[in-house]
Amino acid sequence: MTALYIDADACPVKAEAERVATRHKIKMYLVSNGGLRMSQNPLVEMVIVPDGPDIADMWIADRATTGDVVVTGDIPMAAKCVEAGAKVLKHNGEEFTPANIGNILATRDLMSDLRAADPFRQGGGRPFSKNDRSNFLNTLERLITAAKRL
Repeated sequence: MTALYIDADACPVKAEAERVATRHKIKMYLVSNGGLRMSQNPLVEMVIVPDGPDIADMWIADRATTGDVVVTGDIPMAAKCVEAGAKVLKHNGEEFTPANIGNILATRDLMSDLRAADPFRQGGGRPFSKNDRSNFLNTLERLITAAKRL
């Protein structure tokens, strides 16, 4: 049975994901180390993990499998979930697939090395937009529909 896992710390699309999960009548897990408002939706389960680096990521990666959908911005965790057969997307609707996850992971590692080598290098992405939210909803709908067929 399809489940939706949300890496919920700093996730800007929790409410949108809940609406889609409810429409499809699938279980949704909001995984964080606390600080989130509880949902009254019976399909939504709040999972509070202990503080620590990547504890929420590990909880999701240990459970996500073929037929599940994962929402995360964490690229190493996305790679583990893709390898396990889950469908994975970022908050902006970008999908992680077996075809692209290797390049995305390599680019992430390269950029991390460049930032470490130059302490004055300024980074940061663009702000989350309405277009990102729309792309997320379209991709989530498509991935859940595909996952339910598996």
